[in-house]
Formats: sequence, structure tokens, C-alpha cells
Amino acid sequence: MQIKIINKSTHQLPAYETAHAAGMDLRANIEEQIIIKPLQRFLIPTGLFIELPIGYEAQIRPRSGLAYKHGVTVLNSPGTIDADYRGELKVLLVNLSDTEFVVNNGERIAQMVVAKHETVVWESTEELSNTDRGAGGYGHTGKG
Repeated sequence: MQIKIINKSTHQLPAYETAHAAGMDLRANIEEQIIIKPLQRFLIPTGLFIELPIGYEAQIRPRSGLAYKHGVTVLNSPGTIDADYRGELKVLLVNLSDTEFVVNNGERIAQMVVAKHETVVWESTEELSNTDRGAGGYGHTGKG
């Protein structure tokens, strides 16, 4: 699949780090360090602008290493970039740790997964089909 991209950063385009990776790393495009204090959030620019095909979205997800090692994650995870959005891709990071986290220019801050989606047309009805689960919701199986 080919996707149009404008790169106004000084960094390489998002790329897959391994042959079978689903996500591509996004890098911070900033002029000076950003310090994210504990429980603070910050919108980090990437310098990237994309044109997704209709029927696709780009999901912005946390990087597992940042989450595990530093307690830093994507706040609205996964963030969704719609096919009609033409603005700069930005990543909303939050620091859930008890120490400051420093974001440097070019640092890998999130990953992006491009995924196909469906458009729903609702069909109003008075009843739904029965299943073994029925209306059982949160915790109904007794596990976890």
C-alpha cells in the first residue's frame, strides 16, 4: 500500500523495525528538550502529514519500552488518525511514573499502525439474537 506523506522533520520516515512488525515508530520533532513531569501530559509534534486512503485509519499506540522502562504512554491510546485529517501528526504522551521524563528531538515516542476499517450502517430492531453470554458484562465469568 502506498500512502502520501509530507516530512517536515529532519528525521527518517516512519519505518518497520523488523520484517513482520505491525507498527512503525514515530519520532519527536522538537527544537529543544521537553520535560514531562510525573502525571503531566504533553502533545509532541512529529513533523509528519499523511493522506490515508478512504477506509483506513492510522492508530497511534504506545511504545512498550517507554511504558515499561519509564512509565510513559500514549494518553488516548490508541489515538486515531482519520482518512480526512491533513494536519500534523502529534502524539499525546503522559508520564505515569514518579520521575520526570525527558523527550529529545528524534526520539522514538510512539508507534503507528495503519488499519482497514468498516463504515457501519445501523439497522434498528426491537430484539437481538440470543447467545450463551447474553448480557453478561464486566467480570461475569468470574475470572480476574
